[in-house]
Amino acid sequence: MKRKRNVKIVATLGPASSDYDTIRALHEAGADVFRLNMSHGSHDEIAARHKIIRQVETDLDSTIAILADLQGPKLRVGTFENGEEELVEGAFFRLDLEDKPGDATRVQLPHPEIFQALEDGASLLVNDGKIRLKVEKFGDDFADCTVIVGGTISNRKGVNVPDVLLPLAALSEKDRKDLEFVCDLGVDWLALSFVQRAADVEEARSLARGRAAVLSKVEKPSAVKSFDEILRASDGIMVARGDLGVELPVQNVPPIQKRLIRQCRAAAKPVIVATQMLESMIESPMPTRAEVSDVATAIYEGADAIMLSAESAAGDYPIEAVTTMNNVAEEVESDPTYTEIIEASRVAKRESVADGIVAAAREIAETTNIKAICCYTQSGTTALLVARERPRVPILALSSQIRTSRRLALSWGTQCVVTEELERFKNAVVNAARFARKLGYAGPEDQIVVTAGVPFNTTGTTNILRVAPCDERQIFNTDPE
Repeated sequence: MKRKRNVKIVATLGPASSDYDTIRALHEAGADVFRLNMSHGSHDEIAARHKIIRQVETDLDSTIAILADLQGPKLRVGTFENGEEELVEGAFFRLDLEDKPGDATRVQLPHPEIFQALEDGASLLVNDGKIRLKVEKFGDDFADCTVIVGGTISNRKGVNVPDVLLPLAALSEKDRKDLEFVCDLGVDWLALSFVQRAADVEEARSLARGRAAVLSKVEKPSAVKSFDEILRASDGIMVARGDLGVELPVQNVPPIQKRLIRQCRAAAKPVIVATQMLESMIESPMPTRAEVSDVATAIYEGADAIMLSAESAAGDYPIEAVTTMNNVAEEVESDPTYTEIIEASRVAKRESVADGIVAAAREIAETTNIKAICCYTQSGTTALLVARERPRVPILALSSQIRTSRRLALSWGTQCVVTEELERFKNAVVNAARFARKLGYAGPEDQIVVTAGVPFNTTGTTNILRVAPCDERQIFNTDPE
């Protein structure tokens, strides 16, 4: 499906968006990627949504990426005898391993690994950071704290530990089962929650065994500190601002977001900006002006994709939320300032033949009357390199691998086309010209740039560039091969 913007839109599916008509309408409104949240829904429900997405893909002849978001380890307090208690600033409060209901002075925290990793003065955040505790004394089975910020604490509220690197694997037992299930199902991307180190990513990659690309969610300070190594180990990144804004001062999040987007672009790896982008549209058909500015900022910064969570999964206006995001993207990308910002932030990479080929393709396209860059790609790497250049013309990513095409649906500016396997470059040029015309990017009198690798159908061989007419008769007349 041809879009009028380059940034991609990720829509989370849930109770408000589980039937065929809604999922189809979401895609037609602008959703390029559908997120399956493994924190909610049974395997049967996830499988049903996956099946509907693939049916929509077939019915509309439009490549769609599916991202399965693994829950990750959830740290929660136990229960209270009265259901909840009010913690007062300056009061004493203990967390321990005792399996009994809590009160105003203590509650169970059934995670011994937290106590083992604590340090004097460490902060513990409860209920999305609404309650802040300072550790004064701790042992292997307890932590005595002072309440720094009080509030209501109730059964099974989440706990964040921002100051220490926890000895926790990013994959719980539930995550391992979910990972195997969704990989067998055929998802394209795995989102890994609460990544702290590159080893977390490598573990998920070994379990996925190439069946899905691995995307790391940056939502902990330790992930920010180790971001270079995490980025190298990952196929993509999600800037998950919800937990990141809980564990870090909120004013730290915007510069981190900007920095991570630039690093991802330099590495030619897709990056999603997520969490609370159009939060008010869960209950309102119109967003706030601040939310629109937030979405626009992520686009101006060069993000590959922007994401809706509860807005499309559980909100009252899922289609309106996607439509709003699409409209904001189209308006931002039509702004001359957007082009200036994107081009000013381009990082020159000349480390390989492929780097040189895609840079030349972008420069030729921008200095002559070229209508599109058509890149043949087996693994998706060439298309990602072209996307890194952020060209002013459309990118047609042509691949005989449906898996590659679906994964690329997350990448900035890529129009993904599944094509037959080709053995000769001339046939590839003809094929590219036909698709450019079919999709409305060029007419018979126009020209395109075609990049490919010879020999064909071999990963990592991008070594050829051709400026070609879109009239295939001219191609055959001018190319003896």
